[in-house]
Amino acid sequence: MKINTTIKSMIWICILLISTAIQCFAKGTDLYFYGSEKNDLYQLLKREGFNIKKYNTPQAAVNAATQGSGVFIIASAYPKTDPVNRISQQLLDQANKKGIKLYVEYPSSFPGLSIPEKPVETHLERAVITEDVFGDNLKPMALFAVQNSFILPVEVSKPLIVLAKVVGFDKAEYGLKDTKAYPLLFKQGGALVSMTGLSNFETGRYGPQQSIKTVWKYILSRITGNQNINLDKWIEDVKPMFNRDEPLPANARLTTIKKGAQWFNNGRFFIDHSWKADWLKHDGSNNTEPLGPPVSQSKPSGDGSLGIIEGHTSTIYYDGSQQYRYWMRADVQGEVSMAMAAAGSLLNNKEYQTKSANLVNYLFKTSNLRAGNKNNPNSPAYGLLGWSTPNAVTFYGDDNSRAILGAIAAASYLHTDKWDKELTEAIIANFRTTGKQGFRGERLEEADIIKNGWQYYYNRNLVHESPHFESWMWACYLWLYSKTGYAPLLDRTKSAIKITMDGYPDQWKWGSSMQTQRARMILPLAWLVRIEDTPEHRQWLDKMVNEILKYQDASGAIQEELGKGKGMFKALNSNADYGTDEGSLIFKNGEKASCMLYTCNFALFSLNEAYRATGDKKYKGAVDKLSDFLTRIQVQSTKHHDLDGAWMRAFDYGRWDYWASNSDAGWGAWCTLTGWIQSWIVTSQIQIEQKNSFWEVTKNSAIKTKAKPVIEQMMK
Repeated sequence: MKINTTIKSMIWICILLISTAIQCFAKGTDLYFYGSEKNDLYQLLKREGFNIKKYNTPQAAVNAATQGSGVFIIASAYPKTDPVNRISQQLLDQANKKGIKLYVEYPSSFPGLSIPEKPVETHLERAVITEDVFGDNLKPMALFAVQNSFILPVEVSKPLIVLAKVVGFDKAEYGLKDTKAYPLLFKQGGALVSMTGLSNFETGRYGPQQSIKTVWKYILSRITGNQNINLDKWIEDVKPMFNRDEPLPANARLTTIKKGAQWFNNGRFFIDHSWKADWLKHDGSNNTEPLGPPVSQSKPSGDGSLGIIEGHTSTIYYDGSQQYRYWMRADVQGEVSMAMAAAGSLLNNKEYQTKSANLVNYLFKTSNLRAGNKNNPNSPAYGLLGWSTPNAVTFYGDDNSRAILGAIAAASYLHTDKWDKELTEAIIANFRTTGKQGFRGERLEEADIIKNGWQYYYNRNLVHESPHFESWMWACYLWLYSKTGYAPLLDRTKSAIKITMDGYPDQWKWGSSMQTQRARMILPLAWLVRIEDTPEHRQWLDKMVNEILKYQDASGAIQEELGKGKGMFKALNSNADYGTDEGSLIFKNGEKASCMLYTCNFALFSLNEAYRATGDKKYKGAVDKLSDFLTRIQVQSTKHHDLDGAWMRAFDYGRWDYWASNSDAGWGAWCTLTGWIQSWIVTSQIQIEQKNSFWEVTKNSAIKTKAKPVIEQMMK
């Protein structure tokens, strides 16, 4: 028995040695290459140990190639077409005669293909696997992203991969029905041909990583003849700080805080006087989308006195840079002021504290966000905060609430009462446009408020069971009640909370997911327990925490979940619907996506408030797991300084990669947001690190002194 075991072991060792030798031999063989040495494929092949011989023309590469070798012909300046990259029939015949395995990419001409002079620039299209050649991990209809692809459209009969706008998380759920499909990779004339810059995978940040690697393993195995390629030297320019199971250093959360706070400067999101004119070109004032190129790293970061813009959109350009969203929003000013003040306090950073104060002044005093009727005591719109500088006459209670909460926290961290009057006015302005049952609705317009008067809204009957839009304004009412004792704030809030909890879940108007509704609902429930610690209020809080924790993964991530029936946004019933409305990161429940824009960010903050209000160890465990998850998935990038320290909206915790359905028309999978995402995560991490909460940070507020006369005047 021992002899047999020994023989088996020796056989396995021999097999392993032979396999390793074959792989090393294959890597040591020559590969012939036309294209730029800066090309991602060229650099990867070098790192993997292949001997690469470079030539100035495709024909020269084929001429020099030995019998049965591999030749790569890559466009030299993608996405520009390459006039030298022309494939003739003579070249193909020569390659076939010599048994050369040929990969051709982005050719200007190719026998049997009608190739146009100019490529098509794609936007929402994704790569769709169409043939079963890539193994079990990439079956037909599997998806991956070739960001900002420039593709030369051709017609072929059986492509291996196409580019198309399709619905789905990681699978084209409706196939390729009723959508334009561009052949991306196919076999032609004995060669493997790609009609886009597929070799731009590192620079263009194609993903998810494992899918792109699988495609390239297939291509390289076919061209090199080596079936055991592992691609151990793969590089990502943007990646998570830590792997799923990697032990976290003792100072990991503190490092996250430092990087997260510095990111606001890294991205040049604070407007500076020297480039204010550049911002105004893209701010959306002329009824245009507030989108533009990233701010150059050569530009100075402002001091907050001109405000801070939103962050990145989900559009990743072919060079790996990311489009910016230049919208100047009220909520973002308040939220970032909170994060800057909290970080300034923790890190003793005077620059952060100055920026925080400047942002609050911009919000309340120097911008148009509280100008005009909003600053006229005789106007029913008095005290409200405009949605954004280009649209300062629209009021979302949800956005107002986060602006207010942010400024409250900033004032407490900065130990000042200078904005107490404006904070009270903002809360009461929202409260007096809140109906009898405690609901305000999704949005109000200034013209309607002035026409109807605030009493019309205060006396109307309205039920709107959407915690995303309603619940954090309830939190503002509870907070101000705790400081002033003004009973109507508590009474209407309790009424709305009871109606909402009684209607859960069937009556809830869910938006991008049910999880965001739960995450938002936890905060007012936690603060209601602070004010009235009754069995019923504890039960409500525990129910909502338990409901969201059903979906907390072992990694700490909170899985997205669609509600029953149709949500608030357009249902994706066909491929044509993809990218036409706001929406979820998933197509169906069970997909392993988590959201930092609507769920995990607000859940971390709210769960910490719930734990600090109750001392419940279950809540504490959930907070710690979610905090660690967010620490792990924070972006690190030495190449893209404007992303280093950020959190993107989407994370696939199954693949451990930045991936999801990118269907959301405004805030897709790879967006960042200085307010909603970054500010709440940074602030929550600080409060967890310091073992406190928003409620405790703001407990010494003396707002009552200035609040009482404001309430009396505004509620007459």
